[in-house]
Amino acid sequence: MKNQYLLRSLMFVPAHNERLMNKAVKTNADVLLLDIEDSVLPRENKQAARDNIKKMLDKGEFGNHLIFPRVNDRESGELLKDIHQLTIQGIDGFMYPKSQTGEDIYFFDKLLETIEYEKHIPLGTFKIIPLIETASAVLHAEGICKASDRVIAIAFGCEDFITDLEGIHDIKGDSIFTARSMIAMAARATGRIPVDTVHINIHDLNDLEKNLQIAKNLGFEGMLVLHHKELDLAHQYFSPSEKEVEEAKYILQLSEEARKDAKGVAMINGKFIGPPMVNTAQKTLEKHTLIKEKQ
Repeated sequence: MKNQYLLRSLMFVPAHNERLMNKAVKTNADVLLLDIEDSVLPRENKQAARDNIKKMLDKGEFGNHLIFPRVNDRESGELLKDIHQLTIQGIDGFMYPKSQTGEDIYFFDKLLETIEYEKHIPLGTFKIIPLIETASAVLHAEGICKASDRVIAIAFGCEDFITDLEGIHDIKGDSIFTARSMIAMAARATGRIPVDTVHINIHDLNDLEKNLQIAKNLGFEGMLVLHHKELDLAHQYFSPSEKEVEEAKYILQLSEEARKDAKGVAMINGKFIGPPMVNTAQKTLEKHTLIKEKQ
């Protein structure tokens, strides 16, 4: 699955709160996760959230953000209303919460397919980002990725995971390290994008930077965001630097020259340029292109 989506930052916004929605559209977040689930209470606010989303879409206020409402889970009694009202132009897909296994995503996929068929929308239009926030979901992350071609990414929800695990979210993050690693591996193994968990201490940017370094080392490509002040650092860590872009161009140039001259291999800084380096260079330039297109 080719990565065609820029998912460095996915920012949660309570969709029933017009003030926060108006602030969110002015940010440079890659994705707006318009929440109809956990942050929207009492229950009657959920319809207000759906109405706000439709109103802002009609006014064209979301700009070049990707729009993924976070819908309610299949046990809530709200899911059908969420997707029946919001499978409309301007919505790119949905974040699906409380995934347990691939069966949940298969169910959601078929629900979307039925509505697309009824509304004469091309099948597969609406994509899915499952939220991995239970012990079961971590153990079944690969199956969740494979359950539907609509799945473009999986995202880690650490607080619900720790609650389900009956563990403790320690300062160093040791208790979530294994889950983070498994989620990143499951996503990469299936060609999906791994998105790291939120950073709860939104005012501690030094701690955010430490977590971003860990996330990048583990292979994550973006993070869930709670506050706009986190966006600059998230984008810094999940965007190729100018040096990385120039080096990627040089690697591809040397590799192509070696191919034309029938040398078989090329070298850079005393290292052989093998297929992994070429593949990494290509992905670096693809992401650089996506970022330039968004600007």
